[in-house]
Order: sequence, then structure tokens, then C-alpha cells
Amino acid sequence: MRVLLLSKAMVVGTYQRKAEELAALPGVELTVAVPPQWIEPRVGSLPLERRHLNGYRLAVLPMWLNGHFHTHFYPGLRRLVAAVKPDIFHIDEEAFNLATFQAMRLGVAGGARCCFYNYANIARRYPPPFGLFEQYNFRHAAAAMVANHEAAEIIRAHGYHGPVHIVWQFGVDPELFYPDPVQGLDTAPTPFRIGYVGRLVPEKGVLDLIQALHQLPAHVQLTITGRGGQETELRAEVERLGLCERVSLQPQLPSDQVAAEMRRLHAFVLPSRTTPRWKEQFGRVLIEAMASGVPPVGSGSGEIPHVIGDAGLVFHEGDVDDLATQLRRLIEQPALRVALAQRGRERALAQYTQRAVAQHCYTIYQEMLAA
Repeated sequence: MRVLLLSKAMVVGTYQRKAEELAALPGVELTVAVPPQWIEPRVGSLPLERRHLNGYRLAVLPMWLNGHFHTHFYPGLRRLVAAVKPDIFHIDEEAFNLATFQAMRLGVAGGARCCFYNYANIARRYPPPFGLFEQYNFRHAAAAMVANHEAAEIIRAHGYHGPVHIVWQFGVDPELFYPDPVQGLDTAPTPFRIGYVGRLVPEKGVLDLIQALHQLPAHVQLTITGRGGQETELRAEVERLGLCERVSLQPQLPSDQVAAEMRRLHAFVLPSRTTPRWKEQFGRVLIEAMASGVPPVGSGSGEIPHVIGDAGLVFHEGDVDDLATQLRRLIEQPALRVALAQRGRERALAQYTQRAVAQHCYTIYQEMLAA
């Protein structure tokens, strides 16, 4: 089975572990195509990290219109498809993107069975040419993968009639993300460390987290890791509330250093806020926290409650008082924190490892070929 996987997300080194797991499955000959960097809007350049490269070929393709989610494309993709001659072309892009349309046409012309991957969980109609891209890809895809339940409902409503699979785009590496045995046994940690890792933009709700910290005891500290356009506003709020001694803002970490940061924490928070144009589509950092034995606390935005399940706490998005209440439960009830930490690790190992995700994709590939 010759598999070509096109994924700008795989510039992130830890995500490449999924490719190693895929390549290790019976009969898979895998090529992964990535750009030399991805320019994340409002965040900046994410250069290609080379971390997990065993067992497959990594092809680096130039990208035009880098940083534009819906209009970027790969001028060298035709040559790569002709060279690989894939049986399966896994296009790790949304159905309404130009890159998906480009890849789908090349894959179908070459006789490959193709699939796309949708995150979008806000219902909207796409203007030309994006709606045309979507309909072409719906007609020619052998399968669709989606990140969340709402995305599955949306593509059905838009007219996709083929197989739909809810599968996480990337899992977590349990050998990299694992619990700190000392943290797990400490029933009354001082300081009590809360963390956030991700983009510093308004829809991630980090301002709510800072304001919730102001309601918590003085021994509770917060570490915010990431970058984005809201950093100046967040620093100003920390100063306004007199929290400079309790809040640390640190720059974005290389992907293979996030695990060590997670192990320092006693609770992890993803306080996302739904906007008219966005709501949380998955929340990968939640499964990294669970694998690390760190109880997650998430808002009710989008897919967050489904990802957390019974392994963490959920608060009403935008409700600072409710967020503070849930965090206070973890601080004041050590047994609850320990139970959630154990439950989260078990949940991550059962559902969210890179190996589990790769196996799920492999099963989908087999079904695509059989159909």
C-alpha cells in the first residue's frame, strides 16, 4: 500500500511520530509531504522540525501563499504524485481549500483513493471558488476524516454522502508525555502550578484565566506559554491585577519541550471562547495534559467536553467565577485531582496515542481500497 500524506501540520516534530507509527504497519510504504515552514496567522513562522523520521520518506515541497489557510498550494506536488504513484492519498486539509482541490485532482488523475480532513465546526456556506472546491472534493473523495462531531454534521449538511470517520488528526506520544511521579503523589503542593500552552489570541480565553487566578489563594501560580497578538494585553492585565509575582509568560517552546513543561503542572486550563467565526475544534493540548497525568480544566467551547470526557472538569465558557470554582475544587480536593490524573492517563493511552490514531487511519485506508 503506497500512501502519500500531505500535511503542513507535520512541520511540528512531535506530530511526525504518527508517520513513524503509520510506516510500521503491515504493507505500508509511506511518503509525507510538508512545506519548509508554515506561517501561522497572528503567531508567526513554524519552521520544519526534523524529529521522528524513521521508516518513511519526508518530502519537502515549496508552498505558495504560505500562511493563507484557504488559498495556499504546492507547485511541486504534481511531480511528487507522479513519482510516488500512491494507492492512498491522505490530504490533511479541509475540503474547501485550494490545496485540497489541487491534491484531489492530481490524486484522482493518478488512480489514487483520496481522503480529506475537516476541522471546521462552524456552519457556513463558502463563496466561489471555495464552495466549488468543496463540492468537487466531496464528489471524488473515497472517505472523509473529521476532527469533531460538529464537523461531521456540517459536511453531511453540505452534501457529502461518502464514509465519514471521526479521528483525531494527531495523537500523543506516551513515551514523551508521561506523569511526574512526585507531582502525582503530592497532595498539598506549594506552590500549586496552573498552566496554559497555546496561541495568545482573544478566542483562547487566556484573559479569563488570569482573572480567575485573581480569585485563588496566593500560593497558586500560573505559567502561560505561547505567542500571539494578545501578549501585550495579557501582560497589562497581570500588572493591573497585581499578579506579577504569580504569573509567568514565557515564549512558545519547541514541540519536544512541551512535555517537560506539562509535568511541572498540577492543573492545565484551556479556557477557549466561542466567537461567530470560531470555536474549539479539538484541543490537542488537553490530551497532552491527560497523558502527562495533569487534570485538564476546559471551557464548554466546541469539542472540549467530548475530548475531556470524565477525565477533567468543564466550566461555562467566559464565566470567570465558574472557572475559579473548578480550579478551587482541584486545589482543595487532592483526592479528586489524583483521581482525574489517573483517569486522564488511562483515557489518553486508550484513545489518543499516536499509535492508536495511526491504526485508525490504517483501517480507513484499507476500507477505502476495498470499496
